Amino acid sequence: MRARRKQPDVPAPDSPWSEIVPGLWMGGHEYAGRSGEPESAVVHDEFDLVLTLLRLPGHGPDTGVEHHVWPVPDGPLDGTQLAGVMRLARTAGEALDDGRRVLVRCFHGYNRSGLLIAHTLMLAGHSADEAIRLIRTRRSPWALHNDLFVQYLRTGLATARLLEELAD
Repeated sequence: MRARRKQPDVPAPDSPWSEIVPGLWMGGHEYAGRSGEPESAVVHDEFDLVLTLLRLPGHGPDTGVEHHVWPVPDGPLDGTQLAGVMRLARTAGEALDDGRRVLVRCFHGYNRSGLLIAHTLMLAGHSADEAIRLIRTRRSPWALHNDLFVQYLRTGLATARLLEELAD
């Protein structure tokens, strides 16, 4: 199974979600099951807060679980999209500070969720490269394979947002 047609060499993750740091989980809507076939990752009430960057119907979470949706593409982001990622990263950080379990998800749990989680880690004091390394170690070596998102992180999302807005 592959992540998308543009990059046929990127395998789907082998688990629906992975814990990056205590309480902060990164995942997706689809993963390769034990048989290697695609399986849906459906969230019920395993998490206190779910941050969704790509919404697909039927993937949860259950009623009563706090859920924020901010759709972003797995490609160039405009200033508004970057601002939303930054806002959700602050929300994730506050939830972690309160001892809540947080899931950040996109399709496979590689790029969009990686961008948000890396920014959350950076807000907590990690460098961009430390955050990227941690995500790739805990989720998959394929996490954050979108070079543009890595550039956003190394530049800083606030700076990337200003540059995107100036380009308009």
